[in-house]
Amino acid sequence: MNVKVEDVEKNVVKLVIEVDAETLEEGLNNSYKKNARRFNVPGFRKGRAPRSMVERFYGVEVLYEDAIDGICPGCYEKAIAENNLEPVDSPEFDLVELERGKPFIFSATVTVKPEVILGQYKGVEATYKSVVVTDDDIDDVLKTTANKNARLLPCDDRPAQEGDMLLIDYDGSIDGEPFEGGKKEGHNLEIGSHSFIDGFEEQLIGANVGDTVKVNVRFPNDYNSEEVRGKDAVFDVTVNAIKVMELPEIDDEFAQDVSSFDTLEEYRADIRKELTEDQEEKAKQDFEDELIKRIVEDAQIDVPEPMITRQIERDIKEFEMSLIYQGLDLEHYFQYASTSREELEDSLRERAVEEIRARLVFEKVAKEEAIEVTDDDYEAELRKRAEKYKKDYEEYKSQVSEDLEAYIKYKLKADKTMAFLSDNASRV
Repeated sequence: MNVKVEDVEKNVVKLVIEVDAETLEEGLNNSYKKNARRFNVPGFRKGRAPRSMVERFYGVEVLYEDAIDGICPGCYEKAIAENNLEPVDSPEFDLVELERGKPFIFSATVTVKPEVILGQYKGVEATYKSVVVTDDDIDDVLKTTANKNARLLPCDDRPAQEGDMLLIDYDGSIDGEPFEGGKKEGHNLEIGSHSFIDGFEEQLIGANVGDTVKVNVRFPNDYNSEEVRGKDAVFDVTVNAIKVMELPEIDDEFAQDVSSFDTLEEYRADIRKELTEDQEEKAKQDFEDELIKRIVEDAQIDVPEPMITRQIERDIKEFEMSLIYQGLDLEHYFQYASTSREELEDSLRERAVEEIRARLVFEKVAKEEAIEVTDDDYEAELRKRAEKYKKDYEEYKSQVSEDLEAYIKYKLKADKTMAFLSDNASRV
């Protein structure tokens, strides 16, 4: 097999592949075997006619299509490997020359990974924020935990006020007509939570248990339901109960109730430790994000359109899966968000390009610095995963698919590359 590689345009190559006559003949024979039962030649039972009679009756051309389909993909893959090309899209095949007894020539035009010209990637400056956890930070965590563990106590002897939890029934209408989702009984509403339409909660301040209040509101112009969007509505709201939040005292007893510690001092020390670890992880992530951004900005990469298209498709697929977990699908999302697939694709494009550029830079740095994932690296990661999922190592290893193995190795290589860049960066 002879292969000639031609540059068609930036990141697009054309491979002219010449296959010997013997391979073509083998492909024709395979085509005959595959389609024998389709041929109906006079004097022979259907599917029993020898190849020579089939060719005489139908012409050898009847075997060409399947022969070509059987030859081209394998020869193309071999040509790609021999020339160290990395396609990012499916090839477009074209017939150049096809005649029995002569070499078969075809071309394959395909988009390949772009050339990456690295700028500076060692000694790059990036900000590494210092980690400081204050007593106020710890107090904020304690207050949040106290709020989560507060008790709701009945308070029926005074009007509703800011911060109260009301148990209400409501019945809404627009121009005197009810609308979908406008009626509910037994709803808990915290005054000041802003969980309802602007102005709704404030109109319940001063109401007593048993009162029915007429609440007038206007739905926002960007409300998710087109039926009520931008319209004035009236709600009849009945206050069934008023409750106040009683916060627990933050002391040793509180620490024992909400944690595994005996004293508040021990609990505060643990909160400080967790906050410090969280801040350190965030500082590390922010540093790495800034570092990668600077390195990628300094690199020269012309990202091909097919790579962008595929990345956007992957991102949409991930987004669709997240919607499914929420009980939605893309079509309903487009309706609720008043958008379209085309607008979603446009919104994802910039991020997709950034992701591709970062990935290509990582691959280039790893190649330049000979960063590889060893068998020991891979085994150590599998053992960590097996331990995480509480599985026997050998059992877990036997369940790892080829795709998962490839992903794990890719992630390990990316992590090692990131570690190399971080170790060779300048922290400011």
